[in-house]
Amino acid sequence: MSHRKLFLLPGDGIGPEITAELEKVIAFMNTKADAGFEIEKGLVGGSAYDAHGVAISDDDMARAMAADAVILAAVGGPKWDSVPYDVRPEAGLLRLRKDMQLFANLRPAICYSALAASSSLKPELVEGLDILIVRELTGGVYFGEPKEVIDLENGQQRAIDTQVYDTYEIERIAAVAFELARTRDNRVCSMDKRNVMKSGLFWNQVVNRVHDEKYKDVTLSHMLADAGGMQLVRAPKQFDVIVTDNLFGDLLSDVAAMLTGSLGMLPSASLGAEDPATGKRKAMYEPVHGSAPDIAGQGIANPLAMIASFAMCLRYSFNMIKEAEALDAAIAQVLEDGLRTGDIMAEGCRKVGTAAMGDAVVDAFAGKLAA
Repeated sequence: MSHRKLFLLPGDGIGPEITAELEKVIAFMNTKADAGFEIEKGLVGGSAYDAHGVAISDDDMARAMAADAVILAAVGGPKWDSVPYDVRPEAGLLRLRKDMQLFANLRPAICYSALAASSSLKPELVEGLDILIVRELTGGVYFGEPKEVIDLENGQQRAIDTQVYDTYEIERIAAVAFELARTRDNRVCSMDKRNVMKSGLFWNQVVNRVHDEKYKDVTLSHMLADAGGMQLVRAPKQFDVIVTDNLFGDLLSDVAAMLTGSLGMLPSASLGAEDPATGKRKAMYEPVHGSAPDIAGQGIANPLAMIASFAMCLRYSFNMIKEAEALDAAIAQVLEDGLRTGDIMAEGCRKVGTAAMGDAVVDAFAGKLAA
């Protein structure tokens, strides 16, 4: 039996509730399949601020660095709106990304057939949708310096954020996108704002060079990011893999997420560079949705994005492809069976709470693994 170290960060709001449902899946795999997962838990976000006065402690950061994979549920909430900027809940998430060097954010936008009618678009536009957005995660305007508010001589102030990209940052995220496209429909669309931003023009040039040097077998197209947002709500199935920078990736992936019917359904993975010696990557997995403090503690949160994030973990951190596919199929099965949490409830379906949905996924997962 292999030993696989998971570091769970339940975070804030509904985080602990959906993490509990993930733990059911992990316990099942350990008991029935000798998966050998070892779990440690830590604090991040508002819960860490309440306990330690910071968004993540140095001790928990060290545990994250030592784990085979980190799984984070959600951070934030109005309770911490007035805390200092550098210790706000989101600072814990940014530190994890930065210190673990998680430069590649993978955001699938998959529309389950059972949820096609729940999308804000017509079902025929989204049924069968399967897009993967590859977002550069550790560069760009979120991390660029200077980042400050300064006083001007005329009594005004000026806020400054800096968009910065080095060649290697664009090269490595482009390579991830091309490699993943080879496992899918072999198409990449790069999105930038080269018409008004020097960094966008540079992005475009580097992506083209990487493509021409190593990935000519992959079909590459380009689109301005604003046009990309429009096309995502006009004809989303035209896309396979989209690669873009940190800011535009943040915006476009949320647009793509809503095409699927619920932000609460979608997972994500954030990956670091592969270690040449071990072949392993630092990695963190998290649902796309937020902490939903308005429903926290009520037992009605949707745990499916959290569980789907673990399926990505099985695939990308542990190469457990069979198990990942079975878990994805289990999620699809419970939806086909008509089980719904409140956020995805539809006429003719059966409304269930967080725990009942988790139990149903475990039961379906057992069946898929045995098949």
